[in-house]
Formats: sequence, structure tokens, C-alpha cells
Amino acid sequence: MTGDHKELRRGWTTGACATAAAKAAAHALAYGQFLDPVEITLPKGGTTSFVLAGHSQDGDVASASIIKDAGDDPDVTHGALVSVEVRRLPKDSGVVFKAGSGVGMVTRPGLPIPPGEPAINPVPRKMICEALNEIGSLNGRASDYEVTISIENGEELALKTLNPRLGIVGGLSILGTSGIVRPFSCAAWIASIHRGVDVARAIGLQHVVGATGSTSEEAVRARYSLEDAAFMDMGDFAGGLLKYLRAHPVPKLTLCGGFAKFTKLAQGALDLHSARSQIDLHFLATLVKQEGAQQPLVEACLKANTAKEVLDMAKQHNIDLGPHIARIAKSAVKDILRDAPISVEVLITDREGSIIGEASWND
Repeated sequence: MTGDHKELRRGWTTGACATAAAKAAAHALAYGQFLDPVEITLPKGGTTSFVLAGHSQDGDVASASIIKDAGDDPDVTHGALVSVEVRRLPKDSGVVFKAGSGVGMVTRPGLPIPPGEPAINPVPRKMICEALNEIGSLNGRASDYEVTISIENGEELALKTLNPRLGIVGGLSILGTSGIVRPFSCAAWIASIHRGVDVARAIGLQHVVGATGSTSEEAVRARYSLEDAAFMDMGDFAGGLLKYLRAHPVPKLTLCGGFAKFTKLAQGALDLHSARSQIDLHFLATLVKQEGAQQPLVEACLKANTAKEVLDMAKQHNIDLGPHIARIAKSAVKDILRDAPISVEVLITDREGSIIGEASWND
């Protein structure tokens, strides 16, 4: 990279950190010595090494810890201490996973892990089992271990994630499909939206909500008494939600967001982030003209800096653009959903959370 731009540094998932800590602890049980640094194999090939932040052993129990480095990704677990305790079990016990302090338990169906299990996802489980098997193959012992994963301050950090809404209580999830955190990855956010839909369907919810942020979410909460699992943290990823609902429908969908983002949705954009889609001022100016605006106002709209400026200018001339954008956005949403059996409602809010445009179920 050149100029003022630098390549963003990748990091490592909690699953990769836990795997390394588990391998180091198992090696201590087998040989009386901790691997430090400890090398692991990543799910999609390649290896990486971790330096231990701490370790201890007492008889048939050993523990190791690693400080998570999420690279340049704004991950809530960046810098968190991931600790794993490995305890020998009787022969043929296999590997038993436990949630330690700061790791959540699954309480609802619809997630990759069933209710009653620690929130340690399938790929990290597989990574840990393979790492333990690697140690076992060196000393001829089977991998019969209890593996307890903890994350320092995990219960507090989990409040900043979707875990409480998904029915994961008591802490964070041990995640990762590649072992690698790629900075500012959209894939992780979209995957969390999909898991939210899965949970909503699994517990039989009939009405879900896609909101672009906390202000729009609160506007829907003020209108409907819905449980937390009904609210998808859609953010800018309207396409991620709508395309998944097309294949995994829920009877009723409310979409709620600000005027600018839903103007993009009305234009057909599926990613509403300012870096990846832009407001078409000609689109808004045409709407204003269709409402009978004189040419000076139309030209002012074409020269506007923001969608809000157009909205405010139109309002000064008694033209209410909110309902128009809501109806056009709903039509765009229905096109994306195709013939999926979903009734759609679109709500548009201002920055204070008041609803300024609505396309109801029957519009």
C-alpha cells in the first residue's frame, strides 16, 4: 500500500486463541512442559503461533492463557485474556467442553450449538479436538480431556454483542471459522444476522425487525411489544437480511431506518454504508418535482450536500418525502424477497427517532 493508506493488520479469533491455549496445556500434561510459543494449524490450511500470557499445572490439570489480538478489527474481545483449563478424564471419555467464567451458555434453539451447551462453536471445537489429538498421537494417549474455556470480563463484554438477544447467557461465544479475523469484515456481521433469523424461526417468532441502528430499533420497540430475539441488528446490511429471509421466511417483517439509508434502499442498494452506496440526488429531485415543486427547489435539491438537506427543503415547501421513500423502499424490498410469504412494513425515522414515513402492511 502507498500514500496515507496502510494495509490493515489481521488478527486471530477466540477459537484460535483457545485452541493454542488448550494445546499448550495438553502438552504440559503429557510432557511436563508448556509449549511457548505454541503453533496451531488453521482450518483452511497454514499455521500460526501464539505466545502464552500465563500457565500453571497441578497434577492432572493444566491451564494456559493467551491475550487475543484482533489486529485492526474493532472487535470487543481485542486484548481479552482467553484461558483454557485442560483436565485429564478416564479412558474413553472423549473431549468434554465446559464454559468457564466469561463464556456463555446456549439457551435457545436455532444456533449451531444446541441449548444447554457452552457457546463454543463447531469449528473451534474441531480445532481444539484436532490439537489435542495431535498431542495424543505423540505420546500414544487418547484425547480424554475436560476443556474449560474462560474469557476475562467476558460477561461484561458480551453485553456489547448480540449474544443476549440470541439467547446466549453468561458471557461471550468462542467463534471462528478460519481462525483469522479479517479487519472490518462484513461477513461476520452478516453471519450474525443469519443466526438471528435462525433463532427467531426456531423459537417460533412470527414477526422480526431489521433496524439500521439503535434509534430506529427503539422506534419499533415503542410501537410493538416484541422480545429481544425478534430484533435483527441489520445495520447497513439490508441485503444480508433480506436475501436470507427470502430463503428462510418469517411471516412479518418490519424494516426501520433513517431517511438517507432508506433512500438508498429505495434506489435498490443492498449495502447502505456510506462508503459502499451513495444517495442519488437526481432520484430525490425527481420525487420533489413529481410533488409539484417549482424548478428553483428542484435545482436546489440537485445541489444539496445530503439527503437530510433535501428532506428539510422539501418540508419547507410542504412536501413530505418520508412516506414516498417508505413506499418506494417497500416495493424494492418486495422485489428482493420475490414471492417469499412475508408481509412487509417499512418505517422511516428522523434523528430523534420519530417516525416520518411509513408503508404499512397493506400499502
